[in-house]
Amino acid sequence: MSAERRRILVMMCFALATVVSAVSSLNVALPDLARDTGATPTQLQWIVDAYALVFAGLLLTAGALGDRFGRKRALAFGLTVFGLGSGLSALVSSPEALIATRALMGIGGAFIMPSTLSIITAIFPPDERPKAIGAWAAVSGLGIAIGPVAGGWLIEHANWHWIFLVNLPFVAAALLAGRWLVPESKDPSAPRLDFGGFALSIAGLTTLVWAIIEAPARGWTDGLTLGAFAVAAALLAAFGAWELRVREPMLNIRLFRNPRFSGASGAITLVFFAMFGSIFLLTQYLQGVLEYSALEAGIRVTPVAVGLIVGGPLSAKLAARFGTRVVVAAGLALVAAGLMIVTQFQVDSSYGIVAAHLLVLGFGMGMAMAPATDSVMGALPEDKLSVGSAVNDTTRTTGGALGVAVLGSLLASGYRGDMDEAVSGLPHAVAERASDNLGGGLAAAQKLHDSGLAEAAQNAFMSGMHVAAIAAAGVALLGSVVALVVIPARERPRAAAGHRAEAVPA
Repeated sequence: MSAERRRILVMMCFALATVVSAVSSLNVALPDLARDTGATPTQLQWIVDAYALVFAGLLLTAGALGDRFGRKRALAFGLTVFGLGSGLSALVSSPEALIATRALMGIGGAFIMPSTLSIITAIFPPDERPKAIGAWAAVSGLGIAIGPVAGGWLIEHANWHWIFLVNLPFVAAALLAGRWLVPESKDPSAPRLDFGGFALSIAGLTTLVWAIIEAPARGWTDGLTLGAFAVAAALLAAFGAWELRVREPMLNIRLFRNPRFSGASGAITLVFFAMFGSIFLLTQYLQGVLEYSALEAGIRVTPVAVGLIVGGPLSAKLAARFGTRVVVAAGLALVAAGLMIVTQFQVDSSYGIVAAHLLVLGFGMGMAMAPATDSVMGALPEDKLSVGSAVNDTTRTTGGALGVAVLGSLLASGYRGDMDEAVSGLPHAVAERASDNLGGGLAAAQKLHDSGLAEAAQNAFMSGMHVAAIAAAGVALLGSVVALVVIPARERPRAAAGHRAEAVPA
């Protein structure tokens, strides 16, 4: 790997980490936000979710625009908008304004993330690309683990405004480095803009992610939830039909017939389902059961990053020897094994078993994610790298949102069922709060000075957590089997394109 390409890779990973950590760093600041801005629980939820909703909805459109007008240009635009949104978020004082500025950050993130991967794929030759994509995949997971640690440190030593302000120097550095280091690349055929595809993809993906976010609170069988899923399915089906008919589609739907592309995309979805869902469970366990502070809990999640850093780059060597199919399947099997370790967690467990779970989980995710990402990008024509990268990022976002929603629902259902007897003699309002979640149960126990209620709440949480972990492990194991069946044993050459992507030196 040349020194020039190495510098570009570092810069792309740098920009990616800034965007990814912004998703997870804000969670630890929610209590301070509620106190300073007067935000309601619903507003707090949307301060977090506005970013994810806009980000997911715009990914395909942002990727297509990057292919059409230039990936370097799309990256610079995304960094500028993300920086503007970060600066405004640090200045506002009302929940409504913060929701709007977080949505602005989501617009920037939607242009940054696919641009980083498509630039790496365009610049690196085939023999170096797996290692480069392995590093990119490791950083994409690493940012999720780093976010809570950085956010917790800033909350302890400053205030929540700095969670946004700290983005600004990183954005400025990425803009300056990109200006001089990154060559431009784009689709030289300059295809006509697919406005119908833009509208249908934005509407379909936004509706789908909204339904996933709202389902745990409203109920999976609630009329509005089911209606939103039905509308999302109809819009995405219409998007597929439109892309098959239009002369110059933003996304060639026929790519999904390629098992290399579709199988690897499914594997990435399942990896992020497990990652986001398990970290959602684990942070509650570390804080509510083992009684660590937010910063202490964030630090204790970092072993997953060690697994990712080791597993991602190593997977490139293993895939070259054994093939993508075997390595992705083995990675998902390790993810399932790591999740089964969660079933051995107890109220009085030591941190050692938690660290073992995180190391196995991170290593398995790195093993599966890096070769699956390389498989997705290798199946694309070079003039559609950005929109293909956006498909890869959409599967990550959707899988992560589903992981939190599904595992969170299983946890909540198990918790409430086990708390029925413990709250039976309490006043109605107190009983409702105590049986809603672990935090409510511990707060009610503290108010009533009832150690038995606190113990019951912790045991009920453990029971629900075990059920959710078993379900997640089953999904990962099923993904391992599907990877063995669907992903080809040998990689095929890159898909042919009408035009090779134009690379213009900076």
